[in-house]
Amino acid sequence: MKQLFLIRHAKSSWADPSLTDFERPLNKRGKRDAAFMGKRLRDAGIRPELMVSSPARRAKKTARIIGEAIGYDKTTIQYHQDIYTADLAALLGVIRTAAPGTNALALVGHNFVITDCAEYLTGGTLAAIPTCGIVSIGFDTIDWPDVAGKSGRLLFFDYPKLHVSRSIGE
Repeated sequence: MKQLFLIRHAKSSWADPSLTDFERPLNKRGKRDAAFMGKRLRDAGIRPELMVSSPARRAKKTARIIGEAIGYDKTTIQYHQDIYTADLAALLGVIRTAAPGTNALALVGHNFVITDCAEYLTGGTLAAIPTCGIVSIGFDTIDWPDVAGKSGRLLFFDYPKLHVSRSIGE
């Protein structure tokens, strides 16, 4: 079985209007939420074998924070431009070209393509994956190129605001 984790980057800062979209960093809540979600993955015993992220600053930081929490060597996170500029076909291309021996793959990217991809692969409706949301999809296949529309099943969908006590005072 292959397992895919689609992770939307954590909350970004809009404080500096001179920054390009690509350069926007995480804000304080984003850093906190990424650490929280990383701990949730760690506590569930989840550690993807491969993490691939958009090279945008906010996505890279999200990947690094989550990676640190789960014990993933952040120096081995791969960055792929197609995840930043992705449409559904490009994102599927990244998934389908994952190393054959990789059974658990995490992609850190942006909406709306992360939501589109989750819905396409599961055939379900998720509305919009919130910032730092994680969707896990399982596939009964041995090869990533076989991943196709409606071929996956939703294993879990988690995000910081599901945990009400963490949202109080925001």
